[in-house]
Amino acid sequence: MKRRKEVREKMGMDRRTFVMRTCIGSAGIFLGGMPAAASNEVVLPQAPPIDVHEAPLGKKSPLGMPGLFPGRVVEVGDGRAIVANRVSQPIVREMLGRGLKELTGENSARAAFAKFIAPTDVVGIKINPSGAPACCSSPELVREIIDGVRAVGVPARNIVVYDRFGTEMDIGSYQTLLPPGVRVIGVQDGLLDASGYDANVYCQVNFFGEWETRSYMASVVANGVDKIINVPTLKDHSAAGVTGCLKNVAYGTFNNVARSHRPPYSFTNPLIGVMCSVEPLRSKVVLNIMDGMRMVWHGGPLTQNQDFIYPAGVLLVSTDPVAMDTIELEMIEKKRREEGAPSVWERDAKSITSDGREFYQDASKNLYYRQPGHIEAAGKLGLGVFELEKIDHRKLQIG
Repeated sequence: MKRRKEVREKMGMDRRTFVMRTCIGSAGIFLGGMPAAASNEVVLPQAPPIDVHEAPLGKKSPLGMPGLFPGRVVEVGDGRAIVANRVSQPIVREMLGRGLKELTGENSARAAFAKFIAPTDVVGIKINPSGAPACCSSPELVREIIDGVRAVGVPARNIVVYDRFGTEMDIGSYQTLLPPGVRVIGVQDGLLDASGYDANVYCQVNFFGEWETRSYMASVVANGVDKIINVPTLKDHSAAGVTGCLKNVAYGTFNNVARSHRPPYSFTNPLIGVMCSVEPLRSKVVLNIMDGMRMVWHGGPLTQNQDFIYPAGVLLVSTDPVAMDTIELEMIEKKRREEGAPSVWERDAKSITSDGREFYQDASKNLYYRQPGHIEAAGKLGLGVFELEKIDHRKLQIG
């Protein structure tokens, strides 16, 4: 905890580092790099300004990030949830119901879902298939979320399970594992495919001299759904530090995002938070349900190495993506300490490797200087609570 605070301070993470957005349209947001504090720590480059062009809104939704319960995160654990790498749907059903009731104060899962979803809504469920089949949003959990949405009165045809790449969803077999009538959509077919994106909503920034400097919002988000339930996984990330609520919904909604990191440097901080703040994405994400059946503590987001995948058997439930990602970061840091791996805040040049095979086998090596500070940056954009001591972290242990 002390180490994380010291690194944040070195990165200049205070409100003066931002040029805050003052109106709908274009605005620049700046975040300074981290100066060297010791001989073995590096100076990270400063992030360039990010120009945002978003959809005009008459009024921002009170359900949007950070939502109805800012700063509240419910963690539900059950040792029976995943056994021999198989997820128990009945146990997940109980865990999800308990978590939602604790979050909302309602006496049933249906009543809890009804606080966020109306029968007339078209509901998007943003999964994370990246890393399938070893670790991705569990179909068992996604099916329970779909059942909860349908219980409110939303017909199956008005439920859209989506992600950026349809090929990754194919590996996870979501098309065959989810209930009939639910639409399963891959926004783009290839790295450069822009047909599924809205040309009027984008973030523009030049990180490394790339030829295409815009990242466009998916049309299904900009124009197709009314509400979004975000279903990330409990996972580290080689560039962002963690791939939690914020990264899942930002990089899964916008295209042309891999350009934000080029070894060994990453500008995922502040791009992730900026993307999450863009309307209408910000107003449409109303609930976050993090799948922690499996925890990837190194090698994320794509590792298939079972040595780095721990069957944690937990769910996290919150309307606040920043608070949830803060808790996720603490959980991954704790597991890395237990395994003798360095912090995701590591800034030692000796930790960097250009050999992907080494990275996937050695928890002391990484491809980038990770940027977990994107969570705090998102908090300072008003998306949630990033101060650990201010988070209402409620733990429930069922079995």
